[in-house]
Amino acid sequence: MPRLHMHVTDAAEAPLRVALRELRGKLEIPDHFPPTAQAEADSAARAPRILAADGAVATEHTLEDATELPLFTLDPPGSLDLDQAMFLSRRPGGGYRVHYAIADVASFVTPGGALDAEAHHRVTTLYFPDERVPLHPHVLSEGAASLLPDRDRPAVLWQLDLDADGALTAASARRALVRSRAKLDYAGVQRILDDGTAEEPLALLREIGLLREKLEVDRGAISLNVPEQEIVERDGCYTLEYRAPLPAYGWNAQISLLTGMAAAELMLASGTGILRTLPTAPDGSVARLRLTARALGVDWPHHTSYAALIRTLDPRRPAHAAFLQECTALLRGAGYTVFDGTAPPASEAVHAAVAAPYAHATAPLRRLADRYTSELCLAASAGVEPAEWVRSALPALPREMETGTQRANQVERSCVDLVEAALLRDRVGEVFEALVVEIEEKDPTHGTVHLYDPAVIGSVEAAPEGPALPLGRRIPVRLAEAEPGRHPVRFTPA
Repeated sequence: MPRLHMHVTDAAEAPLRVALRELRGKLEIPDHFPPTAQAEADSAARAPRILAADGAVATEHTLEDATELPLFTLDPPGSLDLDQAMFLSRRPGGGYRVHYAIADVASFVTPGGALDAEAHHRVTTLYFPDERVPLHPHVLSEGAASLLPDRDRPAVLWQLDLDADGALTAASARRALVRSRAKLDYAGVQRILDDGTAEEPLALLREIGLLREKLEVDRGAISLNVPEQEIVERDGCYTLEYRAPLPAYGWNAQISLLTGMAAAELMLASGTGILRTLPTAPDGSVARLRLTARALGVDWPHHTSYAALIRTLDPRRPAHAAFLQECTALLRGAGYTVFDGTAPPASEAVHAAVAAPYAHATAPLRRLADRYTSELCLAASAGVEPAEWVRSALPALPREMETGTQRANQVERSCVDLVEAALLRDRVGEVFEALVVEIEEKDPTHGTVHLYDPAVIGSVEAAPEGPALPLGRRIPVRLAEAEPGRHPVRFTPA
């Protein structure tokens, strides 16, 4: 989809803020941390615990000093909850070495304490247009635990060795004290990579990223370059944009993906772990996608696999962007698989989109499961048993993560609905050009449209006695309804 800019009018701004507050109340989103949890966070920020590889408090131990590594972070502008920092280098004799530091949340959260209990209640950080509801208090997530530049921080430091083709040859994790040197953003990194002024540690991000992307293609993995309908704030107003990720975003994601795959293999070898798993989509789902591709005018040769097709699509073309959005249906059904003592069968340990075992490992400031992945990998790497507090939490984690992920998805969709309605509330009755991207199987007079301008996705309903909606066709639609917090945008064919 094209990148379109759209501002909330003054008339819409106040209703939107009210609707966002009402939404948080409706979803029972906490607006503060319990005093006991906040007190624990304040205390931990001043004096984090020093832990051993097995997760136990190390009374006669100091952290390994790895502050000589010139790590850098890569995140959206303005981000302060920095989970990861990296340093990339060439290995003597060929290949690459990736040092990847992950925030050591366990150094700040005492198992069984009030802060731990609150994290298990929240599960994930939630993002609203006007504020962020963090998994951990700001004093930790944007302060003492965050890998902010020019500050010493405890971290889980991964060392990932790759061969000349980018394939993983060795992986280990240990606790260390690290110090990031620079806080970078995607647009800035993409610019200096494109103009050739990037120094080698950063230039290697593209080199390694491209190699890892080729390996991803070779193993038949699915990588959807789906434009996101993103809520952004500009000059004090909210904007909706279709944003196609920059290549640097994908290369950075490859480092995170590499770490998640290495974590999965470490845990499978040790016999205790928590994996992010996704079953293979049934044949019928792919067949339905072929029909959608035909309707949208997407050329899908019979001999071309689904995984290969999506890499040929251009998200800047509306029909391709709409098809990529429909492809996300094949990624539904992801969950978490825990094991302790015996690794699951290979068929049950794979994430179908990754086409390999995979674990959530790189965002412990924002996602609960990652803290436990870090602890299990530290123990496995050191050849010791994980702490009891880690093992005892495993059985409940899949259900906790499922609940938290559903809440986060609901928040995201509800926020987009609110912003769309706020932007269009004064334009009811106007006609817009739209692309029909989906129709309901049971009622082809109901479906979904992507507007070309502004950047809005909404439902469309034709008269019951009318003709079926033309999937993949551009049609004029009339805005029938838009009321923030009451009714999401709804269109009728004009």
